[in-house]
Amino acid sequence: MTWQTAISQPSELGESPFWHPDEQRLYWVDITACQICRADAATGMVERWTVPSEPGCIAPARTGGQNSGLVMALRDGIYRARQWGGELALLAPAQHDPATLRFNDGKADALGRFWAGTIYEPRGAARAQLFSLDGRGGRAPVLEAKAADATTANGLAWSPDAATLYWADTPRHLVRAWDWDAAGNTLSHERVFRQWPVKPEGWQAGMPGYGGRPDGAAVDSQGNYYVAMYEGARLLKLSPAGELLAEFAVPAQCPTMPCFGGADLKTLYLTTARHGRPAAELQAWPDSGCIFSMRVDVPGLPVNFFRD
Repeated sequence: MTWQTAISQPSELGESPFWHPDEQRLYWVDITACQICRADAATGMVERWTVPSEPGCIAPARTGGQNSGLVMALRDGIYRARQWGGELALLAPAQHDPATLRFNDGKADALGRFWAGTIYEPRGAARAQLFSLDGRGGRAPVLEAKAADATTANGLAWSPDAATLYWADTPRHLVRAWDWDAAGNTLSHERVFRQWPVKPEGWQAGMPGYGGRPDGAAVDSQGNYYVAMYEGARLLKLSPAGELLAEFAVPAQCPTMPCFGGADLKTLYLTTARHGRPAAELQAWPDSGCIFSMRVDVPGLPVNFFRD
């Protein structure tokens, strides 16, 4: 299995990809550029929509069973757009100071809630949290904190049986897991799913001795957890027990998040980053910021829709 360049127009910080099954489009965000992006699978044409602040994550939305645009976590709150490029309606203001925190990685769960974690940009304390927004049935959206003790929220995913929630704290090189009661939306039995060695002091891009840290993630239909290792130039496939099943070298130093797409959900897409990277690294990895794809044997799970 080898990577192909699926989207050759680079993003500064590509994140939050998902495959829209009804539109046959790949969506993602460019956080640094404050853009939401999508590409037509048939033509490869990319559209970019500039939003007021950094979009940490997005999810497709449905109302009454009909497609109805997107939900997105911007720096200062969670917003709803009923159509591409449409007016943004604030669903819930952030419960943090947007001067030092912003929303980051997130997605919708299988029951239609939208989840988004935060990042504490000074990175000097574990002030990031994980939030869940419930707007189902036309109710007034309620934003609730569900987990904490993180600096950079990443790696959010659920097991296929909706019994386990995964959440990463990138600077700590840690992915945690919880038992999740989907109906009650409660977390319990927190545990370490996988821990990696921290970055060696003095390490620079291109040096050996460092495997990266966990960024975005996705789960396949067998419950395997795929995680992008930022600065590690690799994507890992972990078993539901946290065991390493496979490692895929990536043609970019900084992969950010995978997702499954295509009609059979056997195309694995991977966003990457180039923002703030050293010139020597970008010379060695000129396709940094592009989106790569690879065919896999086990399909992924279809994207979950936010429901209101």
